[in-house]
Amino acid sequence: MSRVNILLVTKGHPFDRGAFFDMFDALDVNWTHVEQPAARLFFNVEHAKDYDAFVMYDMPGIQFGTAGPVFEQPSESYKEQFITLLNEGQGMVFMHHALAGWPAWPEYAEIIGGRFLYLPGSLRGENRQDSGYRHNITHEISAVADHPVTLGLPGSFEMTDELYLSEVFTESVTPLLTSNYDFTADNFYSAARAVQEGKMYDNENWYHKPGSNLVGWTRTYGRSPIVYLQGGDDPVAYKNPHYRQLLGNAIRWVATQA
Repeated sequence: MSRVNILLVTKGHPFDRGAFFDMFDALDVNWTHVEQPAARLFFNVEHAKDYDAFVMYDMPGIQFGTAGPVFEQPSESYKEQFITLLNEGQGMVFMHHALAGWPAWPEYAEIIGGRFLYLPGSLRGENRQDSGYRHNITHEISAVADHPVTLGLPGSFEMTDELYLSEVFTESVTPLLTSNYDFTADNFYSAARAVQEGKMYDNENWYHKPGSNLVGWTRTYGRSPIVYLQGGDDPVAYKNPHYRQLLGNAIRWVATQA
């Protein structure tokens, strides 16, 4: 197939720009970069027509400050145009911290298939604890599905990256990848303490129920194929050849499904 045209959306979380864009240069795709909030203009049928896939490495709807995060509610017109775009079949890949985007918009979690919670909150009608994070974890990822997104990958491979203890809607997604890491509270730090108290590496007396070890999945929302990949925090992850292959596969797959 010809080279895929993607809209690459960033902002909301710091990252090594040079190493990140080098990864996309190596993926054999045509990419156009736009940052939030300007990227919101592209989430409608007319402005999206030039792109085969959207790739989100952003965290919209959150403003961080000394008193903690403030959550923004997207406008009704933005939400309506976004859902219309998904009903038209726009393929989307969500990477890493994109799982935390639009915390004040419940449907956004349904689009992706889960949510990273910076603060305790309600999700699907239940009270949930804030999510956990842990950097520089070397773990083994296993493919659990024979799928175009996992095509050409070994049955398992090692990766060093940040992991999340977050909410995954396991009954609503098709699993692609699992980790052998233990997703329990003792192995993670509280996101709320990091953003509210400046305690970056604290889990003392913090409780979170054991989480899913899914680190990659797909789902369909409207007519749109969706892929979420939990990996991708830093240059070590960006340079992992298996992660690059996985990301390239995901982009090409969502681009050809609509």
